[in-house]
Amino acid sequence: MQVRKLLRQRDVRPDKALGQNFLLDPTILERIAEAADLGSDNLVLEIGAGTGALTTFLARDARHVVALEIDQRLIPILETELAGFDNVSVIQGDILALDPAALVRGVVPGPGESPLPYQVVGNLPYYITSAILRHVLEADPRPGRIVVTVQREVAQRIVAEPGHMSVLAVSVQFHGDPELLFSIKPGSFYPSPDVDSAVVRIDVHPSPPVPDDEVDAFFTVVRAGFSQRRKQLHNSLSAGLGERISKHEAAEGLEEVGIDPRRRAQSLSVEEWITVTRALRDILQS
Repeated sequence: MQVRKLLRQRDVRPDKALGQNFLLDPTILERIAEAADLGSDNLVLEIGAGTGALTTFLARDARHVVALEIDQRLIPILETELAGFDNVSVIQGDILALDPAALVRGVVPGPGESPLPYQVVGNLPYYITSAILRHVLEADPRPGRIVVTVQREVAQRIVAEPGHMSVLAVSVQFHGDPELLFSIKPGSFYPSPDVDSAVVRIDVHPSPPVPDDEVDAFFTVVRAGFSQRRKQLHNSLSAGLGERISKHEAAEGLEEVGIDPRRRAQSLSVEEWITVTRALRDILQS
């Protein structure tokens, strides 16, 4: 499949506003499909199917692929290129406006009331990578695995360790175990982006590490902690939580659970953020 040729035939030019960079290299496309480790019971939601270059590799191994594409101009190309696969459904739509689980639910009924496991694979537009990951990770049910191509700098942020954490890193690592698999040079795309890309695999936890009724509080505390990331933790928490907690109360709560209030947000692991949230729970609920 020649992506440039298909686009020329339909007089379609890549849309910068949609962040379109089509992956051309078949070797890399195959490596992405292999990273998903698909089986005959797996459903796949592919985000940003483009011209179907990756879809064909996914469809060879998966039970069914839901190929989602936001660009209406590409739908005729997808339908033509994927006509030979009876296990592919082409859908036009914006992933951020749709329920990821609902897109795959009902495509192939699972046993009883349990839906079949599904995975998410895609080449994500760089400018909305974080929003898409949050949206997918918060779906119900969540995918078992996510394999996505993102900007290399974003990939490095996703897999960061304590000392270099960000809200994105905490958010992803709260839900699963991410791994940066390999990098991709700009020349493997059309048009070529200005930066290197990378493929990240996230093995999603079966359930969040805290009860459902603690999830909102956890992310409230994390966002507050990173609201002024250059400040010491007790200061940033107080500033981020407004009038709900003073610097003194934040410092006392942190010290009680053995966390130095002088630390900074980027130094905390997910497990430590859980500890902080529970330490401040009574104050936040008052």
